[in-house]
Amino acid sequence: MGLIDEKDAAKLAQIFSGLPHEVRIVYFTQEHECAYCKTTREILTELCALSDKLELEVLDFVADRARAEEYGVDKIPATALMGAEDYGIRFYGVPAGYEFTALVEGIIDVGRRSADLPEPLLAELRAWDRPVHLQVAVSPTCPYCPAAVRAAHSLALMGKSIRADMVEISEFPHLAVKYGVQGVPHTVIEEVHSVVGAMPPAELFERIKEALA
Repeated sequence: MGLIDEKDAAKLAQIFSGLPHEVRIVYFTQEHECAYCKTTREILTELCALSDKLELEVLDFVADRARAEEYGVDKIPATALMGAEDYGIRFYGVPAGYEFTALVEGIIDVGRRSADLPEPLLAELRAWDRPVHLQVAVSPTCPYCPAAVRAAHSLALMGKSIRADMVEISEFPHLAVKYGVQGVPHTVIEEVHSVVGAMPPAELFERIKEALA
């Protein structure tokens, strides 16, 4: 039996079949898979088997070091959602529990090459050219975390100089210490500024501008 049950798989297959563009999922693991690498690979494999619109590329974090550096991948398991270009959308850790929803929604957005954002925000993002790195600390049992991840990934998809990482914080506890994460969702902006809680993309973007001012 797979990790995705048959009813959910059928619904996802129908949704993915309607995507206008292909999605390439680049996954970094290693020869001797880490504790969560195998589960992540199995989830991605099952998802990509549901539609010919999805393609999975599995890379070795050590052997394919140049590719990891190209994508800014510094830990595993790491998943990047790609299309015609790199949209800066990353998942670090297993996208299970509530975060499975964030993964599916990210795939749909990349497949559509668009996010449901208000036009004033889209105009700002099109004009934004300052590099920004967002890290959204989450846990699989947090019901508010997918919204925080979706907000960050939406900004990355539509803002070409923004990169947004989902980080499953229990898999990377040293980052919880580094950034002072005491609860999730917790979004770190450019390593030094923090936003606690989930908020709409427009509000998150305002916090980014305030942090970088």
